[in-house]
Amino acid sequence: MEKVEPMTLYGYEKLQAEVKELRDVKRPAVVKAIEEALEHGDLKENAEYHAAKEQQKQIDQRLGELAEILGNAKIVDPSELEHSKVSFGSTVTLEDFDSGEEVTYTIVGGCESDPDRGLISFNSPLAKQLLGKEEGDEVTVNLPGGKKEYEVVEVTYKEIPFECN
Repeated sequence: MEKVEPMTLYGYEKLQAEVKELRDVKRPAVVKAIEEALEHGDLKENAEYHAAKEQQKQIDQRLGELAEILGNAKIVDPSELEHSKVSFGSTVTLEDFDSGEEVTYTIVGGCESDPDRGLISFNSPLAKQLLGKEEGDEVTVNLPGGKKEYEVVEVTYKEIPFECN
């Protein structure tokens, strides 16, 4: 089964920039550090060598993860989607039945999520349970902290504020 990773162009470019940084800057620096550590001789007690090898392993793992994500990426322009129902890129305002408080979330790709700023991954438990809901719908969501009941107050599209100003 093919795993599609929807994301905005911003998210795709952000991941590509990370690949470029790892491939062109960080990995060559680690390779150089390994070469320098090898010159110190005895590898059994060569902390610099072992640290650099571990760092190289982590960089290679991350490059593998990024290659998989980018390989499955589907760039989506949320402004072109219908937002009468909750979908990718929708900004959703919910009213908590218990407290009466309103919270607002925007549904984005996994690599773009930033819950502290209201950007939640489409794969998050909350987003998965909100997809397809419309204004006025009541929804009981199962979250890691327990069940919550919300009313969908508003579903709209707004420009997604990825960068902090």
